[in-house]
Amino acid sequence: MLKVEESQLVETVKGRRSIKKFQSTSVDKQLVVDLLNDAVWAPNHGVREPWRFMLFTGEGKETIVDALQNECERGKLSTKNPDKLIERYRHIPAHLVVVMEESEKKKIWEEDFAATSALIQNLQLLGWEQGLGMIWKTNQYINSGSFCEDIGVQEDEKIVGIIHMGYPEEIPEAKERKKAEDKLTFVNKKESLT
Repeated sequence: MLKVEESQLVETVKGRRSIKKFQSTSVDKQLVVDLLNDAVWAPNHGVREPWRFMLFTGEGKETIVDALQNECERGKLSTKNPDKLIERYRHIPAHLVVVMEESEKKKIWEEDFAATSALIQNLQLLGWEQGLGMIWKTNQYINSGSFCEDIGVQEDEKIVGIIHMGYPEEIPEAKERKKAEDKLTFVNKKESLT
């Protein structure tokens, strides 16, 4: 079998890390726009493009901070240390909230959720190539109607993730992955798999 050198894409996929600690350097809004314009090429059934984005930077981050504080006051923020979480949100240079239109049809909802998730992965990979670190967060409060209302998410939308972004303060070591062969079933002929 011919062994081909790893492509830049493979290096990016394997090299990307979820970043939890960011430098205080601000993130250029135009860079985020440019990355999103490339990320939207994610596969999406019927080219429905079910996503919408909200970028919170600078003083705009206080909108999310206020929403978290409101959740805390309502007793809906399930974290051991809400003050620490809120300060962390203030320190992160940018928060991109990625929402999708919700369909009542299960098939369309699942397709749109998968497409929006693919877009987020595209965004993370494209950002990594530019030296921009991200982490995709799906904390329970993204499902709170009051939190969503406080930050401007519409009733017919779902937050797929809040993407914290900035320039990495530190890059974690890679964690080993299982080989695909260990989780792959080959089916060469029609037979019962049970």
